Amino acid sequence: MVREARRLAKATRSASAISIFLLVLACASTPADRIEKEQALFDTYPSDVQQTIRAGHVSPGFDEAMVRMALGAPDEISTEIDESGETLRWAYTKSQPGVSIGLGGGGYGGGTAMGGGVGIGSGPEKNYTAIVDFRDGKVVRVRSFDQD
Repeated sequence: MVREARRLAKATRSASAISIFLLVLACASTPADRIEKEQALFDTYPSDVQQTIRAGHVSPGFDEAMVRMALGAPDEISTEIDESGETLRWAYTKSQPGVSIGLGGGGYGGGTAMGGGVGIGSGPEKNYTAIVDFRDGKVVRVRSFDQD
């Protein structure tokens, strides 16, 4: 039974590693990928804007399309209204998947059973990487957060 448990644990670790790799690969999107999808629009931007987008950065005055090319789709969108008007806020977060591995065994009436499982998910804690505020369709404020 111990040998079978070790074999199952090894197979579970391999499956976990492969699952995480595929999940990260499927979710990865770079500025170059996003630019390629919108190449004709990107080519109309001034060279300094193009350089900023390629670097994955955002500057005041950018419109929504420029921000999407630089940072991708936002993870959260909210609207804030105060005495000076309406602000559209795009928030970007860093997702860190958690992995759990379970292994169990038992017996009853002379028989034995063994099982295992792998779970991948993200925790409730949000790690913001950037918050971009728009007014009248243009970026008015960018906040970037260092990631440790």
